[in-house]
Amino acid sequence: MRLVIRHDADTVADYIAEYIKERINQFKPTDERPFVIGLPTGSSPIGVYRRLVRLYNSGELSFKNVVSFNMDEYVGLPRDHPESYHSFMWSHLFKHIDIPPENVNILNGNADDLQAECERYEAKILSYGGIELFMGGIGPDGHIAFNEPGSSLQSRTRVKTLAYETIIANARFFGGDVSKVPKLALTVGVGTVMDAREVVVIITGANKAIALAKCIEEGVNHMWTVSAIQTHPRSLVVCDDDATLELHVKTVRYFKSIEQVQDEMIGRENLGLYGQVAGPLKYKAIPSGN
Repeated sequence: MRLVIRHDADTVADYIAEYIKERINQFKPTDERPFVIGLPTGSSPIGVYRRLVRLYNSGELSFKNVVSFNMDEYVGLPRDHPESYHSFMWSHLFKHIDIPPENVNILNGNADDLQAECERYEAKILSYGGIELFMGGIGPDGHIAFNEPGSSLQSRTRVKTLAYETIIANARFFGGDVSKVPKLALTVGVGTVMDAREVVVIITGANKAIALAKCIEEGVNHMWTVSAIQTHPRSLVVCDDDATLELHVKTVRYFKSIEQVQDEMIGRENLGLYGQVAGPLKYKAIPSGN
């Protein structure tokens, strides 16, 4: 697992948007071989989406051959409700880029048979050969998607009852009225996320600091479902300084030192997007202290 620490939420969004741009462009997607991405909602990804729109507008990125699968959707909320995740995604991203509407996949929280809808969603992901990159945010209790504490780490897309803390946190999107927040949601499972070939997690703000510490410094625990990414072969967490407040000082220094070695000693030109060696090494000269 890689941990990249940036100063604030804006620089975190800059890093992730650039990373996604490079991943899509290096993949060179086509109509027959699209780039399949998993996308979150909530406050965490808004800055990333804003920057992806800028990259599209500047001609640096196209979503013409991208297929998206969203993480979750409320149950019983009309699709055109301003707080539905369908509305959220079209408002913040999809209507501003060139992704074909038929390539957008969002769970239907108003389906007659919710279980069948979840099974259909899993089958459609498989029909594309799985998800190439799943981006996610987390809640203060460490849940990823709506996989609340106690969720199985092997779970698949399903109906989920929201935890009280999540309902309280989401009330701000419903005028502060807890009674208006849906109590059920459809969500991809932890196992669904972990099946992606790469997982990128956004963690910003002091209110996520305990969750980040549980994810980075403690073991895998179904009470902090984001911790499952510890076992993923290609996982990346990008956080801001505020989110590191509960990490040990030596942990922060360790991960920052890795970037320092890559920048100052190895050289970014020698490294690929994942931090792997891209070719014959040509180490940078280290100035003498004399």
